[in-house]
Amino acid sequence: MSKNKDIDLKQVRSTNKNVRSSVRKLKPILKSIVGKKVEIAIRDLSFSEKRISKDVKKTISSAVANAENNFQYDIDNLVVKEAFCGKQVIMKRFRARAKGRAAEIMKPYSNVTIVLSEQIKQKEKAHGTKG
Repeated sequence: MSKNKDIDLKQVRSTNKNVRSSVRKLKPILKSIVGKKVEIAIRDLSFSEKRISKDVKKTISSAVANAENNFQYDIDNLVVKEAFCGKQVIMKRFRARAKGRAAEIMKPYSNVTIVLSEQIKQKEKAHGTKG
């Protein structure tokens, strides 16, 4: 019996800085695409109703373009290995309220990093004498 095993060979990274969204809103979207093939991840993001999914889709497309043009990888074998986000600056604004008070408005920015890897299926030799 031979087993098929996926082996990670190569990695490509793409970073989108200053995405106008909070980390809390980005994390569920990024968790949903990890481990999927690139085509499926882009399809899922295009049908997502979240506003920020367009920026994540753009970052994945950039990583695919990097893989194709800079490293000559096969696009059909690309898989989203990692997707994570980090905090960036927070713009602080104020809104006038009653009785001379002010309410603070936070406008957070984030970084989105997506790591793609090319997977090739290899057959593993069977243990033992038969086979």
